[in-house]
Amino acid sequence: MRCITNMTTYKEAGVDIDAAENAVENIKDLVKNTFNQNVLTNIGSFGACYKFPKNDYNNPILVSSADGVGTKLKIAFLSGKHKSIGQCLVNHCVNDILVMGAKPLFFLDYFATGKLDNTVFNDVVFGLSKACKENECALIGGETAEMPGFYGENEYDLCGTVVGVVDGDNLLSDRKTNKGDILIGLPSTGLHTNGYSLARKVLLDKFSIDEYIPEIDSTIADSLLSIHKSYLNVLSDALEQKWLLGLSHITGGGLEGNTYRILPDNQKLLIDWDAWEWPSIFKLIQKTGNVPTSDMKRSFNLGLGMVLVIKKDNLSDAETYLKEKKEDYYILGEIG
Repeated sequence: MRCITNMTTYKEAGVDIDAAENAVENIKDLVKNTFNQNVLTNIGSFGACYKFPKNDYNNPILVSSADGVGTKLKIAFLSGKHKSIGQCLVNHCVNDILVMGAKPLFFLDYFATGKLDNTVFNDVVFGLSKACKENECALIGGETAEMPGFYGENEYDLCGTVVGVVDGDNLLSDRKTNKGDILIGLPSTGLHTNGYSLARKVLLDKFSIDEYIPEIDSTIADSLLSIHKSYLNVLSDALEQKWLLGLSHITGGGLEGNTYRILPDNQKLLIDWDAWEWPSIFKLIQKTGNVPTSDMKRSFNLGLGMVLVIKKDNLSDAETYLKEKKEDYYILGEIG
């Protein structure tokens, strides 16, 4: 008979259940602060329940989107700054359903790491809950996974899913664009969540993560961790306006790649590339890495986070609306 003298526990294998339970307990107040009267379950339930506000809609259509923040996470790891990452994730997902005309109902996140660091986890959830609150969206649930040996030291992955709703009469994808309709661009707040593999390759080969760069009046870390802007508050009241024919969230693929996604095959973009000036961070990336302009246009938003397609006879209505919202904008061209 073989005698077993050494016992190995789950904790010794790298998974600390007690620490995970404490981490969830520590974030409960942050998460509950996003709840509304439609949230029916508490944190820790096997599933999250949400009472759909059916009386608020004539023909409700659910719209969902799942995403991550790409290698922007690497900037958080290198700088030790994690509070903005959760905001970027939520805002990115909210923008993706906004282009369909939808407003968010609730959000779920997935956080996975090799060894759970409660301080980092709290910072990430702080950002998630802050953005959910700002977007009137309940952080209804999620998953926290400790996976030893799977991630590098002090690294984690983060992704999320948003579910929203639009009344069928206001589904933007059903609206038709025509030749001569106007393109309006709204400013971004930096790279948002795309192009980071190229930006890191170029900038971190020359600069340190915390180095202050006069050209951008910022450190590399602070500039690259700028919060991905949510356009929900700016555009919420415009979704029912018939002069708004479409929205394009400018993510990977750039201005052209994303805006062509909302046009029929027989239409093209006639863009005036001199209509706005690239923010300094994009100029720095191109200069430092000698990046071709064609790559810059496909990899980055170049200072534009959302594009509106406006009915050609209603440009003044759109401009009046944006001025009342105190939102800067650029007239980029038209559909040909």
